[in-house]
Amino acid sequence: MSVPLDPGAGLPERGLRFARGRAVGWFHRRWEIHERGQDLVPADGPVILASNHIGWLDGPLLVATAPRPPHAMVKEEEFAGRAGRLLRLVAQIKVARDRTDTGALRLAVRSLAAGQCVLVFPEGRRGDGEHTEFKGGVTYLALVTGAPVVPVAVFGTRQPGEGPSARPAPRTRLDIVYGEPIHLPMQAWPRDRGMLEDAGDTIHDHLRAHVSRAKDALQRDLPGPLPTGSPDV
Repeated sequence: MSVPLDPGAGLPERGLRFARGRAVGWFHRRWEIHERGQDLVPADGPVILASNHIGWLDGPLLVATAPRPPHAMVKEEEFAGRAGRLLRLVAQIKVARDRTDTGALRLAVRSLAAGQCVLVFPEGRRGDGEHTEFKGGVTYLALVTGAPVVPVAVFGTRQPGEGPSARPAPRTRLDIVYGEPIHLPMQAWPRDRGMLEDAGDTIHDHLRAHVSRAKDALQRDLPGPLPTGSPDV
């Protein structure tokens, strides 16, 4: 069972759809983008895209090219100046990383309850992209809404040895691989710690296995850890 859909309560998508229509062609002209498994993303109803996170471009790339317009959970530090105005225009979700941000989670649940798509980076920050770290927000969203979690593996947005804010050179090959969704039944309150931990372990294992399969299929490696002393981003 999943959360009852309320299409009228979702996050606004007019700006997001307009921006995607303008941006997707630019992304494909600038970089050599290869996508696999787009058909594994449900065409309608709530869905959570759970991506690895290796570089600065991951979020913009997926927001522009994903099979459905995603409302990404973006760290609050990005919501400043011109970038912040754009993020608000396209209805991305501001999230604080130093605490459990209940407001951000409510917005994500609201989006999913309306049958929309939410993009999360369960590692919580840029890193090796192997899901070495795992934050529990994706687990909470899956259990509260019953939305399927589609794993996403991104390659090429950062090269070995580069820092977290590196941009790929023009015509760099970027690979995006979508995987089989994982379905967890919606769990009504109360959701105890053991339930959350078990569900989190299941999702974490699924994400790590997807990255491993994607590496094998592409015959491509991830860039490895960030250089020592890199900023926390």
